[in-house]
Amino acid sequence: MTHTKTEPSERASDWEVAGLDWLRVAGGAAVVRVLARDARTLQLEALTPTAPSAAAAEAFGRGLAATHAAGAPAFGVGPDGWRGDGLQGPVDGLIPLPLAAFEKWGEMYASLRLEPLVERAGCRFASDQRADLDRVCSRLRAGDFDTGERPARIHGDLWSGNLMWTPDGCVLIDPMAHAGHRESDLATLALFGCPHLERIRAAYDETAPLADGWRDRVPLMQLHLVLLHVVLFGGGYVTEAASIARRFR
Repeated sequence: MTHTKTEPSERASDWEVAGLDWLRVAGGAAVVRVLARDARTLQLEALTPTAPSAAAAEAFGRGLAATHAAGAPAFGVGPDGWRGDGLQGPVDGLIPLPLAAFEKWGEMYASLRLEPLVERAGCRFASDQRADLDRVCSRLRAGDFDTGERPARIHGDLWSGNLMWTPDGCVLIDPMAHAGHRESDLATLALFGCPHLERIRAAYDETAPLADGWRDRVPLMQLHLVLLHVVLFGGGYVTEAASIARRFR
């Protein structure tokens, strides 16, 4: 059986396929398979949902560590062979995901993930909130939060809705795949809650130990997607983003 997914454009379809292929060849966490496609329609393997389990969570944690370890040439680049920017956001509200090569994660995160969204958010932020966000970006560029790790091959939008629990284990769907910090995928799982999250984290950490202070950096790693929600929805996400900025300014 297959699941049909219609994309808003051919480029959006290309972006999703490129991300799924790039994650799959890493040989780590399971990734939904594309069985056929045309310009804007993907035929994906149909996944049978099941109740989350601790065993599946631990297997996924180990698999995700292997996916991240496959790495990438530089922070901020997209899947192998991809040209131009990627896409981020829901199907009915896609905006560009800037892609470029950076040697350091903090500089990339400030330049490609945070600042473009702060600019798009415009007047949603008060002047003091904007100043805090600017200071966070300055600290990122200075390397204050870098952990010295090499670029990881990340899903990029790994909230719990993009992790399917099936009888055969957890399967990744709907990626925003690029080279980033491995802590960001784990932080995104915590953004809206995820079943057996501590089991996932523990199995990951046993497979590929996380750098000291990773728990303190969770909100910083979430800031990209919180800002994306500010741009798309406003509301309480403005307050959440401002609170994170105050913490790391």
